[in-house]
Amino acid sequence: MNIEKYPLSIGETSMVYEFISEGLKGKIPKLVIYRKTQMEGFYNLAFGDKDEESGTINDSVITNNGDSQKVLATVASTLLHFTDKFPDQKVMAVGRTKSRTRLYRIGITNNLKMIEENFKVYGRKHNIWQPFKKNIEYDAFFVKRKK
Repeated sequence: MNIEKYPLSIGETSMVYEFISEGLKGKIPKLVIYRKTQMEGFYNLAFGDKDEESGTINDSVITNNGDSQKVLATVASTLLHFTDKFPDQKVMAVGRTKSRTRLYRIGITNNLKMIEENFKVYGRKHNIWQPFKKNIEYDAFFVKRKK
């Protein structure tokens, strides 16, 4: 990705990534966390504002800090780093709400050509995984690093 990214702080296990979004609403700490799912070979990508008190992700907030492309590029860079360390794992994303899942679909659609340089992209519809296609409403997504 040739889009500007924020500097990352990477946890020892390459499962936790932190960065600071700087924009219209000031400096906002962000977290990206990869967690194993109950499905073999799948990790969930969780992303959102960092709750400073608990140190956990608040993924229900829409920050609107005016830097969404830079934030998206930074999250994408964590995906590249994570799959460098764990190349055989699949990484999935599911929105907390239908509208959040729609935002993920729009983000994938708008950057599909760039994403497909490194990843195979899939969407889940009616509980069936299929290669991602534009203009289809999916309820979850996953990527697998190309070898």
